[in-house]
Amino acid sequence: ARPPTRLQIVDSQSHIILANADWPAADFVSELALATSYVGAFALDASGADAAILTILAPGNYTAQVSGVGNTTGVALVEIYELP
Repeated sequence: ARPPTRLQIVDSQSHIILANADWPAADFVSELALATSYVGAFALDASGADAAILTILAPGNYTAQVSGVGNTTGVALVEIYELP
């Protein structure tokens, strides 16, 4: 099994504005499923260790930071989609 992943969105002042480490437990699961289908992204596995965020951001500069939960390591793929 893959170790859990943590995803954080950081603003230009280095403030963490959003974070997720367990997307299936998030409040936005149904909205995320609709959004990924709409943009043609691959579906996330509900039993997986992926992290995901669905939000509206104000114009500005942001950084996506990915890390392993509990200091685990691995390889990450970050995809960003804009919804109309």
